[in-house]
Amino acid sequence: MSVKTPTAASNEKQQIHQMGLLLRVARDVAAQDTLDEMLRSIVEVSTQETGAESGTLFLNDESNNELYSRVAEGGTVREIRMINSSGVAGHVFTTGEGAIVDDPYSDPRFNQAVDKQTGYLTHSLLCAPVRTAKGEVIGVLQVLNKQQGLFTKEDLRLLEEMTSLCAITLRSRQFMDGMHAARERELKFLDLVADVTSDLDLGTMLIKVVGEAARMLQADRATLFLNDDKTNELFSRVAMGDSIGEIRTPNHVGIAGAVFTSGRTINIPYAYADLRFNPAFDQRTGYFTRSILCVPIMNKSGKTIGVTQVLNRKGGPFNSEDEARLKAFTAQVAMSLESAKLFDQVQQVKNYNESMLQSMSNGVVTLNDEGAIVTCNAAALRILRTSLDQVLNRKAEEYFSAANTWIIDRIKAVRESLQSDITMDAELLAGKDKLSINLTVQPLMSQEEQGATKNIGTMLMVEDVSGEKRMKSTMSRYMDPRLADQLLSGGEELLGGKSVTATVLFSDVRNFTTMTEELGAQGTVTLLNDYFTLMVDCIQKHGGMLDKFIGDAIMAVFGLPLPHDDDEDRSVLAAIGMISELNHFNAGRAAAGKKPVEIGVGMNTDSIVSGNIGSPKRMDYTVIGDGVNLASRLESACKQYGAGILISENTYRKLKGTYRVREVDRVVVKGKTEPVGVFEVLDYFTEESFPSLTDFLGHYKNGILAYRKQKWDKAIAEFGQCLKLHRTDKLSQIYVERSEQMKENPPGDDWNGVWVLKSK
Repeated sequence: MSVKTPTAASNEKQQIHQMGLLLRVARDVAAQDTLDEMLRSIVEVSTQETGAESGTLFLNDESNNELYSRVAEGGTVREIRMINSSGVAGHVFTTGEGAIVDDPYSDPRFNQAVDKQTGYLTHSLLCAPVRTAKGEVIGVLQVLNKQQGLFTKEDLRLLEEMTSLCAITLRSRQFMDGMHAARERELKFLDLVADVTSDLDLGTMLIKVVGEAARMLQADRATLFLNDDKTNELFSRVAMGDSIGEIRTPNHVGIAGAVFTSGRTINIPYAYADLRFNPAFDQRTGYFTRSILCVPIMNKSGKTIGVTQVLNRKGGPFNSEDEARLKAFTAQVAMSLESAKLFDQVQQVKNYNESMLQSMSNGVVTLNDEGAIVTCNAAALRILRTSLDQVLNRKAEEYFSAANTWIIDRIKAVRESLQSDITMDAELLAGKDKLSINLTVQPLMSQEEQGATKNIGTMLMVEDVSGEKRMKSTMSRYMDPRLADQLLSGGEELLGGKSVTATVLFSDVRNFTTMTEELGAQGTVTLLNDYFTLMVDCIQKHGGMLDKFIGDAIMAVFGLPLPHDDDEDRSVLAAIGMISELNHFNAGRAAAGKKPVEIGVGMNTDSIVSGNIGSPKRMDYTVIGDGVNLASRLESACKQYGAGILISENTYRKLKGTYRVREVDRVVVKGKTEPVGVFEVLDYFTEESFPSLTDFLGHYKNGILAYRKQKWDKAIAEFGQCLKLHRTDKLSQIYVERSEQMKENPPGDDWNGVWVLKSK
């Protein structure tokens, strides 16, 4: 038998110890239930056997190229991660070669920042790769600070043998943990989708989706944009304090626009290296975008309805697994997003309609197909003098009863005919008040398949015109009713200052001062009221506007506030009517032993200025200008010529009807230099009051022609014949006297027949 030397015996004993150690490590690791326990078991043995202070076993995460380990701290487990190419551990992992570092701070591979962060001082370091039987490096085992001496190659060999022996078990456990993690992710994913899609409010859903997308992909930020088909914009809802705001961008701009228009995913690992990225947003906000992942959102028919965009994945760029998870997530929520978008649009329309109804000044009441009241806006509640709890869900027959049953008759008629019905100025009993209303009853129809329609209810629109009716009645006592209509209908612009062509009428009572002395105050007021009633009726009957009363005089305008194409004829007919009505009025006065009322009327057509004139405290809608003044002069001239109605040549030339008219004179009124032709309208005379009027007008016309030609004897003869037919004709007497004067004092060849009026 050979005898072993002490050295050989020591080596054999050490080998037996190591073999036992390796078997124990393999057995202990295999007995552990979790990866965390395996890592802790291997680290404890390795630090003990190498005489190190501490140790860490890192495994590689292939999804993001990181080395990770789990460290127990108190009652929790903290995960440590670092890029799998950094530090001594990263070097060992990438090269597959173990490393012994006696002076870490002089080794360029060593990361001193870790010591600075932790306050731990590393004196020496030993790191070995964790290699499978196939030679694949799946991690590294690292121990720090050998307590006695330095780490040796034997220490490195021991670590390598320990890691290779445990690699298969670690790999298997890593796979199992990955499967468990994937299953948990899937379950969480399903719970997430269920939670996100449980709310139909679009704003809330968008905030939930982006929050969960960012958490799921470990991204710094996320945004979900939906397309607005009406504006071709991508929009999103974001939380802004206590409310939800909205951001919009054209659906073809930027990364999001490119994904939406193409329908393809864009994954940019380094944003500033990609020409499609616009750094302007970062410059405005101070945010730094590193990586971008943007995927399209498709509905079930394959149409792109929006995009989901996530920024800055923690730990590096977004990978293919991130793309797949985000696509799956958006695909699951797409249908709910589209439903929420549709619900949001419907809600917007509903809110708009409700706001519109509530803001309307007219009352709106809707009935369903069974005749029950289902909506009633604020104006309707005010008009009906009621409240919602008193009117909603009540049958129309029950609510509109007693004095208001006529409304039910209108509703029934509309249901049968399916045609609208309008009732103007009807009486409605609302509480204790009687109102004047305009009521429109409209059938409500829905569009069915194949173009058919179906009656689904009835709508009542109620316009309260009580105030307007009272106001119009009051205003009409102080101004022309048509002016009142214009003001009440919001037509104040028609009452503003403007230049128009119109016919102005002035009338005045003859010898009114003498009459007032005889009648006294009470009698004068009674007479004027009766007289004005007759005159104003004649003016308004022919479309004239009463401008004002000036003592016993009347001023009216034809062509305002709205013009007619025959305002000149209307004014002449009104004047004829005024004198005719006055003759009937005087017949009654004569029977009562009272003196007759006589008037003169003057009219002129010209361009005048109309508008509200006065002070802020009192305005008067009237007309001014030379055309108005001439009409007033002609009314005064009636006294001089003994005429009832005088019109200017401006009015005479625009008459469309045929009247019994004679030329009175060519005059220059006071304050003017240009002559104007004056004509008298005689149609108010009857056969009794003016017999042989036709023969009279023939002699008168011959007399005027002779007068203009300075044939004085013939003129005197013709006007004399006029006086034989109508001995009280003052105008014929005037021309007889003028002709006799002209005969004695001939005016000369340059005489134009113009007469100058000395008075107003």
